[in-house]
Amino acid sequence: MLFLFVSIFLLLAPASLPSIAAAETEQQKQQQFAVDGGKVLKLDESNFDAAISTFDYILVDFYAPWCGHCKRLAPELDKAARILAELKQPLVIAKIDADKYKRVGSKYDIDGYPTLKIFMHGVPTDYYGPRKADLLVRFLKKFIAPDVAILNSDSAISEFVEAAGTSFPIFIGFGLNESAISHFAVKYKKRAWFSVAKDFSDKTMEFYDFDKIPALVARHPNYDEQSIFYGPFEEKFLEDYIKQSLLPLALPITEETLRLLKDDERKVILMILEDETDERSKGLVKLLKAAASANRDFVFVFVGFKQWQEFAESFEVSKKTKLPKMVVWDGDEEYFSVVGSDSIKDEDQGSQITQFIQGYKDGNVIQKRISSASFMGFVNSMIGVGTVTIIVFVVAVVMIIQSLKEEPLRVGTRDEGDYPSSSTSQPEARQPLHSGDKQDKED
Repeated sequence: MLFLFVSIFLLLAPASLPSIAAAETEQQKQQQFAVDGGKVLKLDESNFDAAISTFDYILVDFYAPWCGHCKRLAPELDKAARILAELKQPLVIAKIDADKYKRVGSKYDIDGYPTLKIFMHGVPTDYYGPRKADLLVRFLKKFIAPDVAILNSDSAISEFVEAAGTSFPIFIGFGLNESAISHFAVKYKKRAWFSVAKDFSDKTMEFYDFDKIPALVARHPNYDEQSIFYGPFEEKFLEDYIKQSLLPLALPITEETLRLLKDDERKVILMILEDETDERSKGLVKLLKAAASANRDFVFVFVGFKQWQEFAESFEVSKKTKLPKMVVWDGDEEYFSVVGSDSIKDEDQGSQITQFIQGYKDGNVIQKRISSASFMGFVNSMIGVGTVTIIVFVVAVVMIIQSLKEEPLRVGTRDEGDYPSSSTSQPEARQPLHSGDKQDKED
């Protein structure tokens, strides 16, 4: 009997030992980064790579000790870490002094503080969500949720929508097979919630305002908007609808929403208002949304001169400009004015918006470039002060070299004591600015 037991053990051991060793190795890794009570892990160059390979999901705060925004963010991350550690599938929060460990910062293109990145199975993704602990937790749950949620009752649908919150658009496929949207759910996981409802009542159909199935409903809770797609559900048409529905019908321009536009290839129809909060402007935004619903091949956005003067000035708008004004923007440095239709008058404004769009489609346009002086402020908000500082520094060096070429030294005109010192003053330490943050002041 003993011989039989030993024989069986020897037969099974070669297959089982590697898996046991692998489990032990994984356990050792986890112990190396033991998350004690949900505390934020402190990383450095020696353990950073091991940390992001150990945990399936880890949010990393690239910070600098002198940064005021970083100091204000730290307690929010501490609160969030305790909550996230208790999830069924825990999500770890870590931080690294990227100002000290510059190799790591350089590897991940860190040019401003704080910069947050979430690593999913070792792959980094920029985190642009809210930074208050409760909202951050809700936002991060998106990354560890199933690609497609299966909903089997009215209550399941309600619970899913409530848990999803307002930070992402929500897609619900009613009477739709999971396989129809699973590919897009993976592709656009970082930007939206996806689900399919298998069982639901007539009351739910009435609530979501669809009258037949299959139907794909897209909701933007933050903007109180909804649209419905009845097909065709071939891949191209379905993806077109999903891509166009990732943004609301009319998006207010802020530093945060500008980052969303970077991922969209459509031309941007921009309306510049005097003050986007006044009643007259709100009425215009409703008309802009109506135009957007009929022209989904464009992105429609608006900005108030009062809310962001520097951005508006990039499009030749000043305090003397008659507003509202419309342009078509390529999302980069070029835009188009439509001949005779760029300014919106008071009467029949809906028709004027339609005429503007048609004028652009007909090619009745004047192509322009964003004005360089005011565009600098816009560039600062998008690419970071660090990059701008480098550009300015390089230009300055070129100008100095050019001036030396224009006034060459002549042999014998100076004694040795006349030559300037070869040492140069070091440029001032820069304080980089990350997209979406205001430049850090001394606290």
